[in-house]
Amino acid sequence: MKIFYMGLEPYEGRYTLQLQDWTERAYKKAGVEYVVVPGTTIDDSKAIVTGQVLDAHGRSYFGMSQLMNLVQMMKAGEITKDDAIFFEDMFQPGMESLPYILMQSPEEYRPKIYLRCLAQAVDPDDFVHVWGMAKWMSLYEQMCNEIPNVNILATNEEMVAHMRIANWTAPIYNISGLSFGKEEVQGRVAQKPFAERKMRVVFGARWDQEKQPGFFMDMIRHWQSNPKLPEVEFAICCGGPLRSNNQVYVDQARQMEEEGTLKIYENLKKDEYYNILSDSRVLFNCALQDWVSNTVSEADALGTNVLFPAYRSFPETFANDETRMYVPWSGRDAMEKLKKLLITPSPSMGQISDWTDGTIDRMIDIMTGKGEQWRRDGRHYRTPVSESKY
Repeated sequence: MKIFYMGLEPYEGRYTLQLQDWTERAYKKAGVEYVVVPGTTIDDSKAIVTGQVLDAHGRSYFGMSQLMNLVQMMKAGEITKDDAIFFEDMFQPGMESLPYILMQSPEEYRPKIYLRCLAQAVDPDDFVHVWGMAKWMSLYEQMCNEIPNVNILATNEEMVAHMRIANWTAPIYNISGLSFGKEEVQGRVAQKPFAERKMRVVFGARWDQEKQPGFFMDMIRHWQSNPKLPEVEFAICCGGPLRSNNQVYVDQARQMEEEGTLKIYENLKKDEYYNILSDSRVLFNCALQDWVSNTVSEADALGTNVLFPAYRSFPETFANDETRMYVPWSGRDAMEKLKKLLITPSPSMGQISDWTDGTIDRMIDIMTGKGEQWRRDGRHYRTPVSESKY
C-alpha cells in the first residue's frame, strides 16, 4: 500500500509551514510507503492576502495544480485499489474530478480516499459563514460524501457530532487531534525554565471574531483594574499584520496598545513566535472554534502553561483537566485559573503535545485498517464523548 499525500501550501504564519515535514517524519518512522503529490504555489510570499485561514487565490491555485498532478498519476495507472489518497483539507479545488474519474474506472483503479476535515460549513463558527459561502460549501460537502471509497477524518468527537447532524453519509473517524511534530517544534528553540520566564500571557489565535478577541480584551481590563493582581504583559502574537474579519477588534487592540495595556507582536516568523512562547508563562484561548488548536500543542511542547475554555473540542484535547480549563465565558473563572497558572507549571504539562504528536500515527492506523476503534458510525457514536483519550 502507498499513501498519496495531498498536502497544503506553506504559510510563514501558519502551521502549514511545518505540516508536510511532520507528516513525512511520521510516515518514515512507521515504515509507510508514500508519494508527495506536488502543487505549484501562486507566488513565493508564503502569506495570506485574501481571506483569513488560507489565502483564497493561493489555496485555489495550489489545490488545482496538485489535483492535475494526481489525475496524471491516476491516468498512468500508478494508483490502485490497494493505495490511499490522503487530503490534508476536505476543501480541495478540483475535487469533483475524483468521482468523475473513479465512477468510470474499473474497481482495480479505485483507491481509498481520506479527507481530513478542518471545519467546513458544519461548523457554525467557520469563516464560510462569515463570507456567505455556506450554501454552496454544504453542497460541495455532499458531493464529497459521494466519492467512491471516501472516508472523512474528524479532529474530535464534537466535530463528529456536527457531521452526523448534517447527515453526512460517508464513514467518519475521529483522529482526536491535529497533526503535530513535537520533536521538530522543540528542536527550533531553547526552552527557558518556567521560573525565569517573563510574566506574560500570549494570545496566539487569529484575531477574528470566532476567536472572541473581545473576551480577551475584557479580561485584560478587569485584570489590570485590580491592584491586588500581579503585573502581567498581555500579548497578541501574529504571523502577519494584525487583521480581523471584524475591524472593530483591530481598532480596540490598537487603542489598548497605545494605552500600554496590550502588546502586539506582528509579522512573526515561526521561530520568533516560538522564542516569545518559550519565554511566556501562559497561552490563553477563548475561541468558539479551534477544533483542538495547533497553538495548544506548540505551547505545551515548549513548556508554557495553557488555559482554554471547557467548550466543544477542548475537554477532549485536555483530557478533562479542570485545572487548565475555565467555565465557558466566565471571565471571573478564567482569571482565577490564570492566577495559578502564572505561578506554577502544570503537573500535566507535556501530555497534550504527547497525544497530538500521535495524531498522524492514528491516521496511518485508520488508513491501514488498524484504527477501527476510531470509527464513529452507528447509533452509539456519542458514547466516547466524556472518556479521556489519554
